Amino acid sequence: MADSLIVAFGEMLIDFVPDTAGVSLAESTGFLKAPGGAPANVACAISKLGGKAAFVGKVGDDEFGHMLINILKKNGVNTEGVCVDAHARTALAFVTLRKDGEREFMFYRNPSADMLLKESELNMGLIKQAKIFHYGSISLISEPCKSAHMAAMKAAKDAGILLSYDPNVRLPLWPSADAARDGIKSIWNQADFIKVSDDEVQFLTQGDPDKEEVVLSLWHDNLKLLVVTDGEKGCRYFTKKFKGNVTGFSVKAVDTTGAGDAFVGSFLLSMAKDMSIFEDEAKLKEALSFANACGAICTTQKGAIPALPAVSDALELIKSKAK
Repeated sequence: MADSLIVAFGEMLIDFVPDTAGVSLAESTGFLKAPGGAPANVACAISKLGGKAAFVGKVGDDEFGHMLINILKKNGVNTEGVCVDAHARTALAFVTLRKDGEREFMFYRNPSADMLLKESELNMGLIKQAKIFHYGSISLISEPCKSAHMAAMKAAKDAGILLSYDPNVRLPLWPSADAARDGIKSIWNQADFIKVSDDEVQFLTQGDPDKEEVVLSLWHDNLKLLVVTDGEKGCRYFTKKFKGNVTGFSVKAVDTTGAGDAFVGSFLLSMAKDMSIFEDEAKLKEALSFANACGAICTTQKGAIPALPAVSDALELIKSKAK
């Protein structure tokens, strides 16, 4: 099953990243343009690791939109599910990099092409070929994209495809914090696999993400696996039968953009290759350790897609830390 297809659904946009870390948007003198959008990053991560990935979404019929489609193609991602909108622009985000590599966002989407993807534009044939269908929550914020998201998810579920959800909370895009919580939780119980960061656990539960009972309040009976990422500390995992944690890799972080997507892409690829990972704790830990390594490497370079690791990079980091 080396060629199992993973389809990622959602937004692709341009991140404008300041050329100097630790300055505000107002103080920035220059910006690097970096392709972004979590689901697109995940698709590129999978492809860069030798997997088979497709991206389904919509960009504007502008230079940025065509650039993004070309980046997907250059990274070996199937673009048969990408639509182009003649009237709306490709979304932009200005990203502030703090000194510690963490970031803040300012978005230009009013409305952007990704929000205007219609159910009728979905490449259902492509979606139904997937072994895993992966999505976030940004595509749930506004219509018609929300209906397209729900329809794609239903088609995948009905076809027996595994549903993977990384909510990727981006508060500025939602009308309010409560709207974000409600929207993100509205599809919570459909997913087979959910990955959340410790910060997202705190946001969704309004509790302490270090406490196991707080994390487990996010568990539901359709879930095969819940993973909580704890930054450089690594991650925690919960299945019906077992739970534990896998230590992360400490590296010099310059830009955390895309680290979670590198983690998810890597893990989805391991999952697509061997679904017994949900029952086999040793296999699961190995896959999560590899995903931790991929996430760590991604933070050592600016931008998401250019910083995505190859298999050899991840293995090298694992080997260097095993000494």
